[in-house]
Formats: sequence, structure tokens, C-alpha cells
Amino acid sequence: MTHSATAVVYCEGNFGRQDGKTANGLVRHSEKYEIVSVIDSTLAGSDAGVALGDPVSGIPVVADLGDAIVHAGRVPDTMIFGMAPAGGLLNPTQRTDLLDAIASGMNLVNGLHEFLNDDAEFASAALLAGVTITDVRRTKDKKDLRLFTGEIFDVTCPRVAVLGTDGAIGKRTTTTLLVEALIARGIKAVMIGTGQTALIQGARYAVALDATVPQYCSGEVEGQVVSAFHDENPDIIVVEGQGALSHPAYLTSAYILRGARPDGVIVQHAPLRGTLGDYPAIPMPTAASEIALIEAFARTRVIGVTINHENMTDQQVTDAIDEYELEFGVPATDPLTRPIDQLVEMVFQAYPALRERAVLAAT
Repeated sequence: MTHSATAVVYCEGNFGRQDGKTANGLVRHSEKYEIVSVIDSTLAGSDAGVALGDPVSGIPVVADLGDAIVHAGRVPDTMIFGMAPAGGLLNPTQRTDLLDAIASGMNLVNGLHEFLNDDAEFASAALLAGVTITDVRRTKDKKDLRLFTGEIFDVTCPRVAVLGTDGAIGKRTTTTLLVEALIARGIKAVMIGTGQTALIQGARYAVALDATVPQYCSGEVEGQVVSAFHDENPDIIVVEGQGALSHPAYLTSAYILRGARPDGVIVQHAPLRGTLGDYPAIPMPTAASEIALIEAFARTRVIGVTINHENMTDQQVTDAIDEYELEFGVPATDPLTRPIDQLVEMVFQAYPALRERAVLAAT
């Protein structure tokens, strides 16, 4: 895969954590940028993949911008802000570090709700340095936003949404892995991104749903699915989830269910996460309660459960897989620690015609 630009991901103090989910995702997958390093002084010297519990990635974690430039052998093209804090705003240290990157001649990619092109200090710094600032969450003009039209009912290929029981629980990673694995087996699968990280990664069909005026959220999701269907003629469309349908702060899952009208849902759950990520006073829902809520809210069915193994031993993952398969009567797996075939099999069981297509593609 060729990339048009090199990038350093800024994730000071948060790499591998929930608020570092943009950086975590970019290390695992990026179509648009070649990630050359991650900045997090608390993990400096480690390999970014290993820090995530994954295989060696060859992407180092460095202490600061100076080290990132030394490692690259030149000033990389772009600095990506790799954190997604609940408040969505920069703190003073982050402002200074990003302004230093601009002064060094790096373009800035910003996924926060705070638009840095509208910040006089950032705008003037970028102008002086001759670089660009991309505010990924800035939505289109309202005249270009789409209302729900019902065109989704003309989309005839299967649609699967990867939803979950909390934010920052691995829905995008599971979606990406599933699409890649299906493509590798001869299935024409297309991913619909619904957050800023997917846009930064280079997803062709994506919208920052949590930055879209609610009136247009269902229509924007519908529009991405319809465009993918007409442009790609896919065998299956897989939609990245956001937040959780049960989550008190995020309504985005509701718009995904209404706009994409998925006929299948995969539910991602972290069995040992006791409370919601950004709301430590609120207990996590169970997988069972989330499944019941999803199937009551939309005309769909849950076709599988995927596990986020944070704080779990391998035996605990195995026990959770067995428990969920027995309780819900659907396949369960951990996409990151179990063979990817198990995730693919989850979809093939729900859509036998896709299995037949994969068999034909292999002959």
C-alpha cells in the first residue's frame, strides 16, 4: 500500500488507553498516511504495536517532536492529533506541542470538536509556516447535508453494523479487521466509517457522525451506504458503530440503526470493564441487555458477539466466548487474539450466500 504523506501521531500520556483511540487505530490501520512514530513520553522506547498488545509494528513510540524528527531523518509531513478526549478540547500543553509542530513545518490534522482553523493563534501560525490545518470534524455546509430519504430500502446487499456496549471499545478495529478479512477471501466488502478516526485513516465512505446536526444524522449515514452500494456494487457493507445505543451521552448508534437499516449487528463488549469509559459512576450494560435493546429498537438481529479483552487473561477470553455462545446462540470471538477466520465465520453463518461466493472465489 502506498501512502501520500508521512505522519507523526501525537498521543502524549494516552497511547494504548481509551482516550488514545485515534492513535491506536492509526497504528493498526491507515490508508492515507504512513505513520512513522507516535509521541507519548510515558511509553517512549517501546514499539507501538507491542504497546497495544499487538505484534511488532515497526512504529516507535518517541518522547517528543524532536525525537520524532530525528527518527524520521527529516521533518515528517503531518502531525495528527491522536486523542479523543470526552471534552474534545485542547489543554495548554497540547496547544504548545501542536504549535511547535506547525512551526517545524508540519501540516496538522485535528479530529477534535475544537476547530483550530478558527483559532487565531493556530491560523496565524499555519499561515506563517505555510502549512495547512485540517479540522476533520468540520461538517459540510447545511445545504449539502442529507436528510433521510428512504433510498436505503433499495440497497439489496447485506448490511452489518458493528455496535457495542460503550465508546472506545474496539468497534472500528473489529469493523476494519472484518472488512479486510472478507476482501482477502474474495468477498467485495465495503466499510462505512462513522467517526473522525476512520476519516483520518482514509475511509472512502465516512462521516463524523457526532459532529453532524442531529436532523441530518440518519440521512448522512443513509447517504454513505447508498453511495457505497451504487459506486462499488459490494457483496456486503459493514458499518462502524459509535458509542452505544444504551449510552446516556451518545445517540449516534440510534442514527446508525435508522440510517443504515442493518439486517445484522455484531455487538462488541468488554466483559471486565465495570463502568462506562468516560463516566466512572455509571455501570457498564451487559451484553444481554444491549442485545435486547438493539433488537427491540430496530428491525434487525444480532449475529455475533465480539470481545474486547482488556484486563482479561486468555482463559477468561475463552470462558467468555463459551458463555456468550451458549447464552445467545450466536458465534462469539475476540478479533485480536483469536483466528480471524472465526470473525469471518460469524458473517458466513448469517449470510450463507457469502460463504458460497468465497468458495467460488477460491477455486
